[in-house]
Amino acid sequence: MNALVINCSPVRDGATAEAVKTVSESLAERYEVKSVCIGDFDFGFCKGCRTCHRTAKCVLNDDVDKIMEDFERADVIVSVSPSYWADIPGQFKAFIDRCTPWCNTHEPHAELSPGKKGFVIALRTGASMRECLRIFESIEHFYGHLEIECRGRLGLCSIENKEDLEPRKNEITEFCKKI
Repeated sequence: MNALVINCSPVRDGATAEAVKTVSESLAERYEVKSVCIGDFDFGFCKGCRTCHRTAKCVLNDDVDKIMEDFERADVIVSVSPSYWADIPGQFKAFIDRCTPWCNTHEPHAELSPGKKGFVIALRTGASMRECLRIFESIEHFYGHLEIECRGRLGLCSIENKEDLEPRKNEITEFCKKI
């Protein structure tokens, strides 16, 4: 079984990356794990041309296809996202927009293999879970249109730096046991 763990932040060495590392290590006993950072890929913004609604393919040719190949190989997808102004980072939102060819909102559409399970981990600097809920909703909505069944979520508040995750690693590890 294959797991894909996505750092939805463009920052490769911050708190989100540290959470991705903990998730990847926790899953490595049961899965072949691949971790990616959205900031490592080069892709453009959706042009809104709707060509994909007729062809199930985007007119742009860039790294979105590489990421979607990783989605296709994965049985489990774990999206780990920080809060950027109470929602997912813009880079991850741009990626989601570009996944319209795979979304079940139009016919024809490209499809991922069925049976994929999705999980979401949200991090935020403040103490309230409210922003985490918006992140969950954004990513779970995306999963739904890709027909990925969302199976769990974990919100981590008061996380400013990767050092703030140290006392929370057991919580992440326990969450990973459900994956």
